[in-house]
Amino acid sequence: MRLRRSAHIVYKTQYNVVFSRKYRTKIRTKGVSAYLKVVLQEIWKFRSEVELIEVGVDRDHMHLHAVIPPKYAVGEVVRDVKANTVRRLKAKFGFLERVYRGTESIWSSGFFVSMVGVDEQTIRNYVRWQDDEDLGQAELEL
Repeated sequence: MRLRRSAHIVYKTQYNVVFSRKYRTKIRTKGVSAYLKVVLQEIWKFRSEVELIEVGVDRDHMHLHAVIPPKYAVGEVVRDVKANTVRRLKAKFGFLERVYRGTESIWSSGFFVSMVGVDEQTIRNYVRWQDDEDLGQAELEL
């Protein structure tokens, strides 16, 4: 378990995000899938704190396993991903414009999100360890 640190924050906020294509349209070509993965890697450069762990592109939806810091709303990150991937995919693959009949997006408006967590025993151990750490720091010699 790798913990991440930011100013005054220690976190491990991993999310599984799934969003589907508009109208559940099934599009699966190796070129689209490969290009989508490249575009996703480029998007994370603008949010360097967000870490993309795994990408799964299916015929009518996409899975993202990512670490998103607590300072970002998950919906905000998903919105950015959808907007940037649509723009790049439509520019690269002209047939998508015909498939989606002039609509702005190729993604449906909603998404599914769940946290990838740690088990209860890990949390208990952390709380006990933190208590020991706090007690050790509080000892002062006078």
